[in-house]
Amino acid sequence: MAEKPKAVLLLSGGMDSCVTTAIANQTHRLALLHASYGQRTERRERRAFEEIADFYGVRERLVVRFDAFAQIGGSALTDERIAVPESGAALAPHAGIPVTYVPFRNAHFLSAAVSWAEVIGATAIFVGAVAEDSSGYPDCRPEYYRAFEALIREGTRPETHIEIATPVIGMKKSEIVRRGAELGAPLDRTWSCYQFDDEACGTCDSCRLRLRAFEEAGLRDPIAYRARIAR
Repeated sequence: MAEKPKAVLLLSGGMDSCVTTAIANQTHRLALLHASYGQRTERRERRAFEEIADFYGVRERLVVRFDAFAQIGGSALTDERIAVPESGAALAPHAGIPVTYVPFRNAHFLSAAVSWAEVIGATAIFVGAVAEDSSGYPDCRPEYYRAFEALIREGTRPETHIEIATPVIGMKKSEIVRRGAELGAPLDRTWSCYQFDDEACGTCDSCRLRLRAFEEAGLRDPIAYRARIAR
């Protein structure tokens, strides 16, 4: 039997990247990359990353730091002076880009993934980006990843061929939950809350999206919450 090709997978520790791990694990040998960038729940997300990596038995792991984001600011995730929204208004259609957007963050993560992939011979980079039913971040759109894939072709060795795979980008959050359940993904080890690292707040945009997804999927979210507000 031919050996599976190798892929670098960006694993934040959240639900979307966890399900993406479950999907990619079917077809590829995984090398998992986690980025810490001074976010409020940095330690909790790192723990989720390690637990998911352990679940899938992946030994090849890389944790990278992007300390400049905390210095740059401009996002509620990295700047303590900006409050994390709890009203749910940012999830309304045409609400605009929320203050939880970290400016051009995914380009930094992808750049590190491409560098590592080229060194270890990976032919794909998996990303758990979601365009539908999410917060409307500009660096989670399909066209963004198509443009970045073109950049990879221009900026790597001629013999390097790396594609970007975004298997959940067109799914609703509830579909991601169902797919994760079908694949036996360890959703109980994931973390989505923007604010706390002991119990999820249940009120920030990310918690609301997650709770709504589980509700629509007809399943109960297995992690602990201070409050459960799905909408």
